[in-house]
Amino acid sequence: MGRFIVRRIISLVPVLLGISLLTFVLIHLVPVDPAEVYLRLSLIPPTDEAVAVIRAEMGLNKPLHQQYFDWLWRVAHLDFGRSFVTRKPVMAELLYYFPATLKLAAASLLIVLLISIPAGVFSALYKDTAFDHMCRIFAFVAASMPSFWLGFVLIYILSLELDLLPAYGRGTLFHLVLPAVTLALGAAAVYTRLLRTSMLENLNQNFVLYARARGLKEKLIIVRHVLKNALIPVVIAFGMTLGHMLAGSVIVENVFAWPGVGRYIVSSIFNRDYPVIQAYALFMAVVFVLLNLLVDIICGLLDPRIRLGGDK
Repeated sequence: MGRFIVRRIISLVPVLLGISLLTFVLIHLVPVDPAEVYLRLSLIPPTDEAVAVIRAEMGLNKPLHQQYFDWLWRVAHLDFGRSFVTRKPVMAELLYYFPATLKLAAASLLIVLLISIPAGVFSALYKDTAFDHMCRIFAFVAASMPSFWLGFVLIYILSLELDLLPAYGRGTLFHLVLPAVTLALGAAAVYTRLLRTSMLENLNQNFVLYARARGLKEKLIIVRHVLKNALIPVVIAFGMTLGHMLAGSVIVENVFAWPGVGRYIVSSIFNRDYPVIQAYALFMAVVFVLLNLLVDIICGLLDPRIRLGGDK
């Protein structure tokens, strides 16, 4: 297992370098000069002389490859520059807003697990029953609804009409319910169907027949054999889902005025705060890469064939 983890970590190095290069190049393809944006946000007239001075201070007058290596060196030391708007270090601001986004994503992931695992398992075990049909209808409807529309519907019904839950902001645990449910329902629908399909495939495998022939209890077969194997594709998809929840919470955070990274990056985009945008893009890409590494390790623990295949 140790060799498997080391191989996965080494394979991430070129991926991270590629991500950093792509992030750097894309931000430099923007047609607006960052020096000019900086001056406008500072309420300073962007004259040619002022723009030249700011470009020299930012190192934008250097060759592009030198700019990249200078930026990469600073990033390696967690220095993403300063925000054009607040003049504060970008890393400090991301870390300030990130706990709120992480809390929202964790709560949403918990809701996904609480809904999808029981629904997917029992939908497979009781195939073609009324419960199975209800789960399939739920999965179809929930996966079809846009998150922003679902958020507004929940606000209207549960906040405005019934006055059960707060609609906006962050404070008590009740403020977390609506945005977490909004973010979770679509993913819960997908994983209910995915787990149901995976369970049905594993129930028809030969090892289930052999386990029953050995006289093992049905509950033990389901939990220790079928469910364990059925969870592998679900775990693989869950790694991407958590990343999408962290990155995709942009819409939900703005609908519910949740003070997380998503809301922060939207305001930065409107202000053309390029250091923040660049740092966010790289930060979320690294999060996706690390989550994929974690998923590989978990799958290797669940199925020895994966890690043994990686060691060859």
